[in-house]
Amino acid sequence: MKANRPSLILYFTALLLTIIFDCTNQEFLAVYAKAIVVPSIFFYFFVSNNNKIDKVKFLIFFFCFVGQVFDLMDIEISNIGELFSFLIVYLLLLKLIIVDYEKIKIKKSDFLPVTMVIIFIVYLLISVLNLQFDNVDEFHFAYIFYGIVLSILGFVSYVSYITKGTYVSLLLTLMSSCFIFSDIFYIFIQFFSDSIALVLIQDITQIGSYFFMVKYFLEKKSKNTVALHYN
Repeated sequence: MKANRPSLILYFTALLLTIIFDCTNQEFLAVYAKAIVVPSIFFYFFVSNNNKIDKVKFLIFFFCFVGQVFDLMDIEISNIGELFSFLIVYLLLLKLIIVDYEKIKIKKSDFLPVTMVIIFIVYLLISVLNLQFDNVDEFHFAYIFYGIVLSILGFVSYVSYITKGTYVSLLLTLMSSCFIFSDIFYIFIQFFSDSIALVLIQDITQIGSYFFMVKYFLEKKSKNTVALHYN
């Protein structure tokens, strides 16, 4: 068995248990299952990356874990603590993407899909922020900034896939999509708290986002290593 396999098995086990416990309304057990997710996917990345990790990626995993803890604690400051934790995660991801990626060249044939992406993201941003503002009394600016950062992350990911169509850009798009829909369904749950379907979608997209994020990190490094080898 490969050295990274046990942590990946633990990650998918935690995902399966989370789904089972949420379906059966075992919230206490679901909390323990969710608490395993970020540490297990972190160790999978760490081992797969030859026991190495740079500061930015370490901070991304750290704040993913902190944000998850705030969510599981369910205390008065949970919402704002989770907000700022994942805001830092998205800002750090944007930093990595902007540094790693070559300049995106948009061809004439790309204008229509890129325009549709912009309209879709702006529509989602406005709609979700309107819902969220009805549910909170303060920190409106923080929610607006959070939504803008996440929208930029989604926009860069989708445009990158539209213009490049590579496996790396696909992983980036899947990661961003999972983060976006996880946050959207998190807000929906606040209005429809009895919906198991919404809870399951939010669980799968949130936990899935970590998997695609790690795959993106590993694939991007592999691609860069090959490029350096041939240069």
